[in-house]
Amino acid sequence: MSPQVEIVLIAAAWSLGAAAVGMAIVWLSRRQSLRWLVPAVALFAVIAALAGMYGTARAMFVSDHDFAVMLEVLIVSGLVGLVAAAGVGIVLSRWSRTLQEEARGFAETGVFAAPTGLPAELQELSDELARTSEKLRTAHERESSLENSRRELISWVSHDLRSPLAGIRAMVEALEDGLSDDPARYLAQIRADVDRMVRMVDDLFELSRIHAGTMRLTLEPLLLGDVVSEALASADPVARLQGVRLDGSVEEGTEVIADAAEISRVVSNLLMNAIRHTPADGAVSVLGRAQNGVVELAVTDECGGLEPEEIQRVFDVAWQGSLARTPDTSSVFGSGAGLGLAIVKGIVEAHSGTVTVANRPPGCRFLVRLPLQGT
Repeated sequence: MSPQVEIVLIAAAWSLGAAAVGMAIVWLSRRQSLRWLVPAVALFAVIAALAGMYGTARAMFVSDHDFAVMLEVLIVSGLVGLVAAAGVGIVLSRWSRTLQEEARGFAETGVFAAPTGLPAELQELSDELARTSEKLRTAHERESSLENSRRELISWVSHDLRSPLAGIRAMVEALEDGLSDDPARYLAQIRADVDRMVRMVDDLFELSRIHAGTMRLTLEPLLLGDVVSEALASADPVARLQGVRLDGSVEEGTEVIADAAEISRVVSNLLMNAIRHTPADGAVSVLGRAQNGVVELAVTDECGGLEPEEIQRVFDVAWQGSLARTPDTSSVFGSGAGLGLAIVKGIVEAHSGTVTVANRPPGCRFLVRLPLQGT
């Protein structure tokens, strides 16, 4: 074995022994502050160097004078390193404390202000906490909005059910007491009110399936033109009663993968919503086409337009519009519970699509975008 190899092995043996002891002590003290752990690591590094130097010096028979000089140099260098390590430990401890204080504030207020100038790992942690804070804020706003919508829904549904129920009760009592001079008219009105309440309950059930994630779609290739034609045919009698003109066109051969019943409900709800808010002598148009890898279905009405804050709420549960849209409360529609557009949004999103609304004078345009066949 050459002298160089022997020296390396001796130095490694002494240094590794000292380093192992130091690592064990640091590991046992790992729950201590970085203020002390960083200098401790530097201290044991110096000790390992001293041990390696001592072992090689003894093996090489270095003179006591030379050994003392080497020891002094290493001790001075080690002290300088310890001071530097202590400074680093103090800075790391302060950075950690800053992050801790911000996290504590985050727990109390829900807002995390990410500090800057931290080491990469702490900065990544800080940025992740900031992103989590933003997600929680968005979730809280969404939860508050949904809670408000639920309260409004309960209030409006209670009102919409109470009114026809009171009317039905009065008419039934009149029929029982023989006070009605036109029983057939009373029976027709009772039937109309019952049908409207059944539709309302059906909408509530559909909305609950959407929100609970229990809607099961049976996807199949559909010609969009057939869906639109059927919806226009169903809505035409209502449009005639309202004095609203209906018009629709779909590019020939436009096909979409969707659930036939649910997508028909989307088109029907959008048409009925447009007819409801379009004044007499107005027009509602439907346009379907394939463009840019998606199927687009646009329903345009003459409702008078929406305010910016209304555009933000138009798909909310129980939102029924405002005076700006001149909602119709005639017997053709009833007062409604504001569920139609919320159901549209839920069904479209269940199909991995989107639905938006924008003002297009003299009214609004609702745009549904669904994936094309094979996408």
